[in-house]
This record gives sequence, structure tokens and C-alpha cells, in this order.
Amino acid sequence: MADAEDLKRAAAARALTFVTDGMRLGLGTGSTARHFVDLLAVRVREGLKVVGVPTSEQTRAQALSLGVPLATLDELPELDLCIDGADEVGPDLALIKGGGGALLREKIVASAAREMVVIADASKHVAMLGRFPLPIEVVDFGVSAITLRLARALKAADCAGDLVLRRVGGTTRFVTDQGNLILDAHLDRIPDPAALAREIEQVAGVVEHGLFLGLARRVILAGPGGIELLERSA
Repeated sequence: MADAEDLKRAAAARALTFVTDGMRLGLGTGSTARHFVDLLAVRVREGLKVVGVPTSEQTRAQALSLGVPLATLDELPELDLCIDGADEVGPDLALIKGGGGALLREKIVASAAREMVVIADASKHVAMLGRFPLPIEVVDFGVSAITLRLARALKAADCAGDLVLRRVGGTTRFVTDQGNLILDAHLDRIPDPAALAREIEQVAGVVEHGLFLGLARRVILAGPGGIELLERSA
């Protein structure tokens, strides 16, 4: 059985087959997306002409170090393809993303792309979203009040669980590239992702959440038995 990194790299390699010369690419963030950027850089050195828009400072640094041409989303407001990972893939290719803390930029870049292709190892495919904590990006003001209202929003969407402020090393608050904070909702199950998204979006102080609904067109899952391609028809 291949290990997790081998599976991630296999999914990234399959995604590379969707990339053609001249494309404007959204470059995702996370361990699986990192494999894609590595493989993309090899193709660039071989002569592939592409321009990437990174979804995080981490991805920007990686791509620059490998010689992948980059631009900003202001310079390229419309993209051909976004390749990114996911923390969970559920029915209808609904996703939970943001484990790496880049959900805001990831969603903006994915929304700017004509198509989003998600790459993941097969363990990320679930019958119902929620096992992975749902990241919710919030402003650094009135966090206690925001948390209280978010708890009510979760309950209204038939979800229950703890909201935990993300920290680094157990003490320092995690700060996103945009200077915001993240509350991780430990829910175990999300029976209606669309309803939960609507409830969360009504809470003042919420910047973005990690439910990516209707964005992924294809999901490439790599498992011990090979590659599986999931596609959303509409």
C-alpha cells in the first residue's frame, strides 16, 4: 500500500494532465497542493508556459523558489483552472477546506477560475461532511461575541459542537495571511452544508468559512487501488 504522500503526489500528477500551455492557474495551499506545484515546476522547466496565482504566502514562496511564473489576482482576475486540495470531500463534491488556514484566499481564487479541480488521497472522501473541523475565519474584534452568535448559528443548522480558537503551539493565536483569526467548529456531522453555510454567513464578524459548495467540478482521489475521478455534472 502506498503511503499518504505517494497518494497525494499521484493525485497531483493526474491533475497536471488537465493543464495546457498558456493557462492561468490558481495554485492551492496544503500538502497535496504542494506536490502539484513541485510537479508543475518540472513541466515549466521543460517549456510549459503558464502563470500561477497562489492562494497563500506559503505557496507563493514555494512557486517562486521553483521558478513558476506568478501574478496577482488583480493582474489576472479570471483564471482557467484552479488546482487545490481538500480536507474532506462529501456528496455533490461539497468540500471542507481551510485546515492550513488559507480558506479565504483559496475561495476567492477558486471562484475566479473557470474550473476547480480538487486533488486528495481517498481517505478524504466521506459520506457526510463534518469529521474534519470546519474552519471559520473571523475578524480580530469581539471574538467572544462572534463565537456566541456562531454557536447559535450552528444549532440553527442542526449542528452541535465546540468552537475552538486556533492557536499555534498551544498559546499564540493563529493569524491568517489576511490578518484574521480562525475558529474551528468541531461538529462531527453536517447534515445540510448549504443550510449551515447560510447560517454562518449571517453572523457579523465572519469573513469566510471552509464550506466550498458548488465550486469543485472534478475531484481526483488517489487510493491504493489507483486513481478515481469524481465529476459534478452541473
